Amino acid sequence: MSAHAATSHADLTDLHPPIDPFESGVLDVGDGHSLYWEQCGAPDGVPVLFLHGGPGAGIAPSYRRFFNPTRHRAVLFDQRGCGRSAPRADITANTTWHLVADIERLREHLGIARWHVVGGSWGSTLALAYGQAHPEHCLGFVLRGIFLFRAQEVDWFLNGMGVFFPEARAAFLDFLPEEERASPLESYYRRLCDPHPSVHGPAAVAWSRYEESCSRLVPRLGENSAAACLPLARMEAHYMMHHGFMDEAQLLRDVGRIAHLPATLIQGRYDMVCPPVTAQALHQAWPGSRLDMVPDAGHAAMEPGIRRAIVRALARLSG
Repeated sequence: MSAHAATSHADLTDLHPPIDPFESGVLDVGDGHSLYWEQCGAPDGVPVLFLHGGPGAGIAPSYRRFFNPTRHRAVLFDQRGCGRSAPRADITANTTWHLVADIERLREHLGIARWHVVGGSWGSTLALAYGQAHPEHCLGFVLRGIFLFRAQEVDWFLNGMGVFFPEARAAFLDFLPEEERASPLESYYRRLCDPHPSVHGPAAVAWSRYEESCSRLVPRLGENSAAACLPLARMEAHYMMHHGFMDEAQLLRDVGRIAHLPATLIQGRYDMVCPPVTAQALHQAWPGSRLDMVPDAGHAAMEPGIRRAIVRALARLSG
C-alpha cells in the first residue's frame, strides 16, 4: 500500500536537508530482474535499510530526508518491477520471498553485516518477512502504517474503506461492468495483467485513484498517468490475489523470531488503508515494541505527524 501525491520541499522543513546519494548502482538479482539501489548519508554511519510501499511504488528523493546525513548510512532501492528497476511492472518471479532474497543479495553486495530495517505500509510487511527470515542480520525495526497481509486487511482495502470513503469506493466499483463488481480484485487483476495499454492503463488509474483518495487525513489527489500508476496497481493486485505469498497471519505467528530486537511502530490514528487495529495486534504480539500512535494523521508517510515520528524514531537508532 502506498501514496503518491507530491510534497514540495517547502512542506518538509521538519525533515533533514535534501541529499544526493554517495553511491548508486544496478544489481542483477536473476530471473531477468535488475534492481536500482542507492546509498546516502555517512559511509561509516549506522546502516539502515529503507523499504518502500506498494508493492510497486518505488523510492523518491524525499525518502532520503528521513535519515540524518551525518549519522546514518541509508540504503534505498526500488523493488522488482518498479521505479528504476527493470523490467518495469513485471510480475514474473515477483513474490515476497523473491524480494526477501533480493534484500539479502543487496546486503551482501554492500558488505553490511547487520542493519536496521525501516518500512511503511507494504514496506512494513516486507520488513517483517525479511526480519523473520534473517534475524541475524537485523539490528531493529522502524515500521509505519502496519500491514500484515491477513485476509481481513485485504478485505478492508477492497471493501471496508468504503465505510469512510463511499464515493471513492463507488468510483472504484463503477469502473467495472456491473456483473463484475461482486469480485473487484479478480476483475481488476485480469485487466491490470492484460498486455494492452488500452486495457491495463485505465484500470491502473482507477485502482491508484481509489487508494490515493483514502490515504490522507486531508486527501491531495494528483493527476497520475496510466504509465505512472501501472507498477503499483498491477503489483498490489498481484500480491493480493496470492495472499501476499504467505500463510494466513504468518507474520504474527512468527514474530517470536525477532521479538528480541527493538521496534518502533508508527501508526496514524485515522489511517484508513491500514487501520490501527493491525498495529495494535503487532504491538501486543511483540512485548518489547514501542507503539507511537500519531493523533492527527492518516496513512501517508509524508503527512506531518507521521514524518516527524519517523525522524524521531530514526534519531534513536544505534549501531
